[in-house]
Amino acid sequence: AVTMQGQGVVARAVNEAPRLERILIDAPGTGEVLVRILASGVCHTDLLAMQGQRFRGFPFLLGHEGAGIVEAVGPGVTEPRPGDRVVLAWRAPCGRCRFCQAAEPHLCVATLRAGGRMRTTDGQLLTPVLGVGSFCTHTVVAASQAIVVPADLAPEQLCLIGCGVATGVGAVLHSAQVRAGARVAVFGCGGVGMNVIQGARLAHAGMIIAVDIAPRKLAWASEFGATHTVHAGEVDPVARIKELTGGIGVNYSFEAVGRPESLLQAFTALDRGGTCVLIGVPRDDAVLNLPLAQFFEVGGALRGSRYGDCVPSRDFPLLVEWYRNGALKLDAMVTETIGLGDVAGAFARMERGDTLRSVVVFDRQ
Repeated sequence: AVTMQGQGVVARAVNEAPRLERILIDAPGTGEVLVRILASGVCHTDLLAMQGQRFRGFPFLLGHEGAGIVEAVGPGVTEPRPGDRVVLAWRAPCGRCRFCQAAEPHLCVATLRAGGRMRTTDGQLLTPVLGVGSFCTHTVVAASQAIVVPADLAPEQLCLIGCGVATGVGAVLHSAQVRAGARVAVFGCGGVGMNVIQGARLAHAGMIIAVDIAPRKLAWASEFGATHTVHAGEVDPVARIKELTGGIGVNYSFEAVGRPESLLQAFTALDRGGTCVLIGVPRDDAVLNLPLAQFFEVGGALRGSRYGDCVPSRDFPLLVEWYRNGALKLDAMVTETIGLGDVAGAFARMERGDTLRSVVVFDRQ
């Protein structure tokens, strides 16, 4: 197989700053495609990989929220075709595991991924984060990870559908199945939380309460559809939510941070029979201390949601259409566009709460 050279952002060891390096990329194998990346969002999950949390396999090729153009396809691939614009997904249901066989592809336990096609120049096999690896000029993925999208829409917006948008909107529409008129609280208003707010708006929720400690994010939340905001650094968020709902709490709550403390708050803010959904990716050592008597009294559900229970081939085209007709706001999600060399700075700004999404675009090196 012909090997080409590219550039990628590589994390070589725990808590070591990621570096832009030359990388070696093999031609796609059977069922795989080579994608030239046009834009990639900077998502919090990559930070966990760099910290040695949730993922194993240094050195990592960072990035997992990408859009690009298919440049080559491996044997057996009929779709996508070279020249197609695609958004990359980190779930590509296998069609054969016990869940796929039971028509539950969103629970697939054997998601399709490319074989090891990318290496450092000193010969180490790179682990692409979530099987994508999009902080690079080119990546190789399974063909069914590359979802074809219209060529006339901007890649810096469409790339966000690949993770943050599908996760947040999906958590509302698929995981919780929020009903029209419902009361909703969203804990954590970063890129994913903001899309939970959008999902709640698309589901015609009656009340959408945004909770965060960053005033700037709460201001953004109002723009994306929150009807009320709660500054958790200034007031007890549960008490404030109860106050806003006439003492009864919300029907649905979403935790988009991955912290036990905010998950317990999200659960405590529920009305009887309510549903609390964990979307934020927790650290390996995160433990929830849940008072069982309270859980028993609420009589509702506490559940996790991976990737918003989305099926990319089904959901990405719908999200693209909602963006095209103005129902889904993606332009305002992009706080800044950066070059590949500024990914480390983008992570720092994300941790400070200065950005919703930084997006790497490839005309800025």
